[in-house]
Amino acid sequence: MKGISHKGRGALSNPANRFEHMSREPCDDGWGSREELPPPARHLVRDHSRSVIARNDSPDVPFDRSINPYRGCEHGCIYCFARPSHAWLGHSPGLEFETHLHYKPDAAERLREALARPGYRCQPIALGTNTDAYQPLERELSITRRLLEVLLETRHPVSLITKSALIERDLDLLRALAAERLVEVRISLTTLDRGLARRMEPRAAAPQRRLQTIERLAAAGIPVGVLVAPVIPFLNDSEMEQLLEAARAMGAAQAGYVMLRLPREVAPLFDEWLAAHYPARRQRVLSHIRACRGGALNDGRFGSRMRGEGPVAELIAARFRACCRRLDFPGLPPLDGSRFRPPAAAGGELPLFTD
Repeated sequence: MKGISHKGRGALSNPANRFEHMSREPCDDGWGSREELPPPARHLVRDHSRSVIARNDSPDVPFDRSINPYRGCEHGCIYCFARPSHAWLGHSPGLEFETHLHYKPDAAERLREALARPGYRCQPIALGTNTDAYQPLERELSITRRLLEVLLETRHPVSLITKSALIERDLDLLRALAAERLVEVRISLTTLDRGLARRMEPRAAAPQRRLQTIERLAAAGIPVGVLVAPVIPFLNDSEMEQLLEAARAMGAAQAGYVMLRLPREVAPLFDEWLAAHYPARRQRVLSHIRACRGGALNDGRFGSRMRGEGPVAELIAARFRACCRRLDFPGLPPLDGSRFRPPAAAGGELPLFTD
């Protein structure tokens, strides 16, 4: 479906996933088929995974375990590095990533089981690291809220990252967690240009709304930071200082950034999106991405995948450090997992032995 616009969606096409043996090519018959089409229908799929905590040993991220209540994401961010994971589910990383959504209705129960195991060792859980735990579907299903209830009950530390204002719904739980140093939140902020945001992140909260969320979280005593991600050369990199200043003014206590990553199917989807929305900038954007990625559009090596390398990446890193020093971000307080208590066993009794 190359070149066809779908209202409210980030991807312009629905390419076959890399495990399929057949592919389809659209054909323009000359009868106006390239006009804007209505949004594709949403499909919900129950995920019956028997475990909910995913482990990793990546040196590039500050956590070793995470939970993702949803697979696929309605926010539709064209740059999302999680798109290729949808191929494992038999779906396209394009429009189907935004419309074929897998959800874990019993995630809270699976979490409770995991935390009750005798060998469990408490370390912060990162919530919503692959796809947003507060995407629009959460308003209907409240899976993330139930996970937070279990974490509060067990005094387990948690880190959240989102670009959704829906997190404000759970201020009561977040306040209770924050009172015991059990939570930190990072709001992802990509641009202050509403037009760019609408094209690039069509169903995420508007930039100004995300800043308001930072302000409301900070006012409620919840440790909150900002993540400028992704930084895209010649598209939003010029906004870095403005983004950091706006977030700091709203109460963000910490800041980070991530350079654009274009793994697997994300690269052609992003290229297609650039050609449709920013054709005059396309070649310059892509050439500077390659300059940060050793001549390629993606570099998955630990140590460089989050920041890139080369003169362009080094200049962005220097600007980020200088702006953070000037704004004097105080940092987020450490999370406290010392008072973790396993959940009650079946029948309401606590385990006889705890860690």
